[in-house]
Amino acid sequence: MTQDNKDQRHIGLFGATSIGVGAIVGGGILALAGVAFQSAGPSAILSFALNAIIALITALSFAEMASAFPKSGGTYAFAKRVYSVQMAFYVGWIVWFASIVAAVLYALGFSTFAHLVVVLLWPQTEAVISRPALQTILAVIAVLYYLFTLTRGAGGGGGQWINTAKMGVFLVLIFGGIPALFRAPAGTVSKALQPFFHYGPEGMLAAMGFTFIAFQGFDLIAAVSGEIKDPGQTIPKAMVYSLGAAVAVYLPLLFVVATVGIPEGESVVHLATVYPETMLAVAIENYLGRPGYWLVVAAALLSMLSALQANLLAASHIAYAMGVDRTLPAELAETHAVHKTPVKALVVSALTVVVIVIVVPGVAVAGAAASLIFLISFALTQRMALLARARGAGALDSFRVPFYPWLPRLGLLLCVALALFQAFSVPTAGVIVALWLVGGGVLYAQTFERRALVADAAAEAFDPDLIKLRGRIPVVLVPIANPENAAAMVEVAQALTPASVGRVLLLTVALDLDHLATAQETVRQALMATSDGETSLEALTTVANEPWKEIGRVFDIHRCESLLLGLSRLEQLVEERNLEDLVEQIDTDVVILRAPKTWQARTATRVLVPVGGLGGHDALRARFLNSLRRTNPELAITYLAIAKRDRTKLLQRLDRVAQDEVGTGTSISVVSDLRPTAEVLSEHAQEYDLVILGLQRQGKQKVIGEVTLEVARRTETALVIIGHRS
Repeated sequence: MTQDNKDQRHIGLFGATSIGVGAIVGGGILALAGVAFQSAGPSAILSFALNAIIALITALSFAEMASAFPKSGGTYAFAKRVYSVQMAFYVGWIVWFASIVAAVLYALGFSTFAHLVVVLLWPQTEAVISRPALQTILAVIAVLYYLFTLTRGAGGGGGQWINTAKMGVFLVLIFGGIPALFRAPAGTVSKALQPFFHYGPEGMLAAMGFTFIAFQGFDLIAAVSGEIKDPGQTIPKAMVYSLGAAVAVYLPLLFVVATVGIPEGESVVHLATVYPETMLAVAIENYLGRPGYWLVVAAALLSMLSALQANLLAASHIAYAMGVDRTLPAELAETHAVHKTPVKALVVSALTVVVIVIVVPGVAVAGAAASLIFLISFALTQRMALLARARGAGALDSFRVPFYPWLPRLGLLLCVALALFQAFSVPTAGVIVALWLVGGGVLYAQTFERRALVADAAAEAFDPDLIKLRGRIPVVLVPIANPENAAAMVEVAQALTPASVGRVLLLTVALDLDHLATAQETVRQALMATSDGETSLEALTTVANEPWKEIGRVFDIHRCESLLLGLSRLEQLVEERNLEDLVEQIDTDVVILRAPKTWQARTATRVLVPVGGLGGHDALRARFLNSLRRTNPELAITYLAIAKRDRTKLLQRLDRVAQDEVGTGTSISVVSDLRPTAEVLSEHAQEYDLVILGLQRQGKQKVIGEVTLEVARRTETALVIIGHRS
């Protein structure tokens, strides 16, 4: 860890625990306790206890992931390192929606208690204020208020004073019920808890589904893990302590409410049915009087608003991170010029909350949908923890889940089982989540995928460990016919797949047994030419009378990811149609190198990237360029486009391409020139060490275009010609 990273870590154990306590304790139980008792009766207490166990198992997996990858971002950041970019999108899409739906829940919860306050203070307004539309408006106003404050740079969570106030209120509510317990006639407590399973085990499971969201919030500790000191020790402790604080509040409070908070002759189910959203306030009034009622209302308003703010902030940061990675529109990664807040991400997140507030029929459905979506995201995190450990993630001092792999597997099973039960028991929640996932899949495939793949390829090039953590061992097949260009070929191959994570397979093909010795000598000379003490290579010699078909056969057997060809005469390749036939046989990334004998990739200082049509090779090009930059940070890259007419639009497009593929530090050039394209490119190519061109498409085939051939004829500059798989 660099000193700079250490300096950024300013949150200690108390601060990290406060983040968890602030996010967990309060809003969930105040909004959903009534729904839980209505669904399960007294066994709702057990529902909360079982949810706490699932949350604890999940928190341990979060702690391991955050300790292994101590960078801010939470679940989405983990997914980027363990899953493919497509799967990372789905995880980010789910987690973004989870924060959005949680914000919906707390906006509706605020509306409920704000309505209650207005009616209590001004009873004459009840007929007007009780209209559903007006309650929805109250929720929308709260969302829009926090949208405004957050865009101005205000932080989330409500501060330490809200934490202190909330915990103080809950302690008063709990200990205020103890005298009532002692005053209660003999048998009152046991009678109040009978029948414990009022609606059987199904009711208890239903209550678990409704209220799982009440333990959400420990994941926000992982979301800021890049700012936490000593993450291997601090993160797991903070998560356990914050969950412990929630359990220490929730279970005693629910027990007191279910026993001495129920009027004589009534049941907890009846009270929860009559007052599903304010049940706790009504029950506490029965043993603490009117002050207790107002205490709950005040705590609820503070808790709902702080939780709403925190979840809006979390949603916007997820959208911002996905915008940076191009898994959502890049515009979401734009920040305010003064306040540096992700304004567009905030606006999109808040407006989505507003739409769902209008559509969702009430707190119960919002709670069910929020719990369902968090269960799905937590199941994915359990799976990520299993995969990351199996692939060797994390340093020796990072936290490790105990009883691996059985505990993460148990957590995964419990989250999936409860999510399935929830989806079928509350169909509206299941439909909301299903529509969100299907809509996200369509949007990604149609709108985001191309740019996301480019950004992801660039990320893998700069951080090759990503490839290893994702479980890939890419193989580059390099047919060698001339040992003199072997060193340059291997350099390019290692830009496509670093030796630390992949394999470079050198192949020589003998036409018959009489030529076998010659082929073996060729591969021996190639290995000697590339023997630098650092390069790890594999060599293979085969016998076949059709070398191009043999290349395809070896490619398939070794499950290669890309093919690198070194050719000095591109015209012969075109005339014999060998490339077209090979690419038709295998679906692969193809890279062709034409370079002078003494050329070396590591000594290249200036690279020219002509951009023409919308070819599909941009992800492969991004991987190659960023691999070169990783080994040579001073490499100067210029993107060039030739304008025949409208220069402005082409300049904008070229800038976007450069930003997606390489980011900052590149230069772009749009030249207005009516001469033939090949002539213009050849003239500019003379000033560079390397020119990167793309294979063209003719129908379904990839071919070397006439422009590329003409540039090859006119120049001696090294050329790399790339074509991404279909």
